Amino acid sequence: MRHRLPFISLTILSVFACSVNVFADTASLSVEQVSSAVAAINPDVPVLIEADRIDGGKENQIEATGNVLLRKLDQSIRADHLLYNQESQRFEASGSVVLEQNGTTVSGSQLSLDLDAETGEMQQPSFYLRESGGRGTASLMRIQDRQHYTLKDASYTTCHVDDEDWVLKIGNLEIDRERQVGVARDTWVEFMGVPILYSPWMDFPLNDQQKSGFLSPLFGSTSKGGSELSLPYYWAIAPNRDATIAPRIIAKRGVMLSNEFRYLETNYQGEMHLDVLPDDRLAKRSRGRFSLAHHQRLPYGFNAYVDFNRVSEDAFFRDLTSDSGATSQVNLLQEGGVRYGGDWWNAAMRVQQYQTLQDPASPISSPYARLPQLTVNAQKTHYSGTSLHFAGEYVDFSHPTKVNALRLVLNPSVSYPLIEESAMYVTPKIALHSTYYAMGKNTTLSDTSRTLPLFSVDSGATFERDVHLFGKDYVNTLEPRLFYVYVPYRDQAALPNFDTAQADFSFTQIFTENRFFGSDRIGDANQATLAVSSSFFDRDTGVERLRVMVGERFSFESPRVNLIAPTTSTNRSDILLAVSGRVTDAWWLDGEAQFDPNQSHIQRYNVSTSFHPEVGKVMNFGYRFRRNVLRQIDASSQWPLSERWNAVGRWNYSVQDGRILEAIAGLEYQECCWKIRLVVQRLTTATQQTNTGIFIQLELNDLVRVGSDPLGLLKQSIPGYSVN
Repeated sequence: MRHRLPFISLTILSVFACSVNVFADTASLSVEQVSSAVAAINPDVPVLIEADRIDGGKENQIEATGNVLLRKLDQSIRADHLLYNQESQRFEASGSVVLEQNGTTVSGSQLSLDLDAETGEMQQPSFYLRESGGRGTASLMRIQDRQHYTLKDASYTTCHVDDEDWVLKIGNLEIDRERQVGVARDTWVEFMGVPILYSPWMDFPLNDQQKSGFLSPLFGSTSKGGSELSLPYYWAIAPNRDATIAPRIIAKRGVMLSNEFRYLETNYQGEMHLDVLPDDRLAKRSRGRFSLAHHQRLPYGFNAYVDFNRVSEDAFFRDLTSDSGATSQVNLLQEGGVRYGGDWWNAAMRVQQYQTLQDPASPISSPYARLPQLTVNAQKTHYSGTSLHFAGEYVDFSHPTKVNALRLVLNPSVSYPLIEESAMYVTPKIALHSTYYAMGKNTTLSDTSRTLPLFSVDSGATFERDVHLFGKDYVNTLEPRLFYVYVPYRDQAALPNFDTAQADFSFTQIFTENRFFGSDRIGDANQATLAVSSSFFDRDTGVERLRVMVGERFSFESPRVNLIAPTTSTNRSDILLAVSGRVTDAWWLDGEAQFDPNQSHIQRYNVSTSFHPEVGKVMNFGYRFRRNVLRQIDASSQWPLSERWNAVGRWNYSVQDGRILEAIAGLEYQECCWKIRLVVQRLTTATQQTNTGIFIQLELNDLVRVGSDPLGLLKQSIPGYSVN
């Protein structure tokens, strides 16, 4: 984020080179004399002057006294006294001078202006900005012309009057409205009377245009790296290109240079990151990271893309970041490809591989590379309702230590709705899944193939009724669904497995023809899935207050194709139950359970609830359980302790392993024009490694944030967190 000085956007003064119409309660000159005297200035844009008294005591000079008001369009000047010289085209206003324009008020003891040279001065100006609520003072305001101004010894704050907890002190401030640029020299930021930041020079935009300059410095500390200091520099290369260069001093390791480059054109856009840490003193080696995300629009419906990520070694994220999302990465994607999208068909070609980041205490196998992969999908629906679909794939699987092969998949299908009404549908589908393998040279396996027919029927209905519960009106729906699948058995034990895994048993999976992800295994099936869901919608708002689902699969023959050994020989599957909804305007509920009726116990469940009554108040709680595998508690909150104090925190604990995965505790204190945040994070970065970080940030409203930045961490870790 670029931090700009918002008070610079004010329009300080416009020069009044125009004619004057005069209205006065008491005047020594006649209206005709005054009109004649000033009409020669410029008859096109009138200036209106009101005063208690207007005199023409000297030749070519007009004097207005008492409650003087000068108006021109949306500009006005009030003063106790105004003296205008027609010959020199100069006027002087004194005694409680107030300039108002575009929501900005500037007041001072004296204002002088030369209408010909368009130059002038205001003594002891004070200004107020209605939009930002900012105010400030200066010893002198010089007007070079209509577009250029200078403020000497200026100060600025958004704090309330008589409450200057923080103040920006500027020795010399130059405003260039022609280029929409401001330049500040000899600038201090004072907090509670103590200078905390200094810059000898800075420039910034007066509007929303991009402008190069230093951003707020970042301070922090971690147990692995010690104290840290980062000073980002934002480089506005062009309106559609920018870069951020951020030197990061890590006490125990050295100086790391983080670079971000972004670009946006009509036909392409992208983002590149390059982080370099030469000669890490702890790791005894140089370390780095590179990533590129590029999207290119090509003619005739084609698009190209690159998503490339690489780090110097496995522990890069574990050692150098406090982002739990980054530290949990296992496989870094390295992919590029071309896509085509037509009206009824699309195709894609890509090359894909991964850099696998190994945890020494828990090593894993790296996935296959696809060098290349070509996919084609087509779907056409005829006027009779018949839907024709085709999915095809050609892929070359490559791995340095495993069996390599080429795989060709052809999967045409056709479906036709026997019944298709608003409250009921019955849709049978027939598919043919054919797979061919051409084995690589470094294997004794022969080329092989497999062809299987698949048949399914999907059917369901929707019923509605009006109900009145707990004093409110609801629309209650009941939606039964029956899904039948038949796939004959084929022995597939001799087939290789490149990208297939057993799918989790869920409401999404039980309504598919194959119980596996990928194409290397097609599960045999002679089964029916029965499910029913019921919802309650608020009749007034349409909000779904509650949704309940229950489902179970019944097999007429026991499945024989499995990657994971079945735990039971019964033909009944586990029972799925799900409950979700916005129970009240403040309460959300989401839960799912899998119950094994054969062994009479729960296989897995997860439940989460959130209480969010208003902005700045949120409490989240979740629990996940998978028998003999996982038990985790996840609780987080942002909650006010008093009018000024807020507490933030997260506790993610593995009951199964008896350890904390992530813990965050922090306090926020807020005044009218500033906030301070103190956040401590303890994060598990690997099986036997943790990292503790301390974040302290001072935010001066509408100006700058000083210190390490915990906002990204809090938004990611606490769902519903808001900066209020």
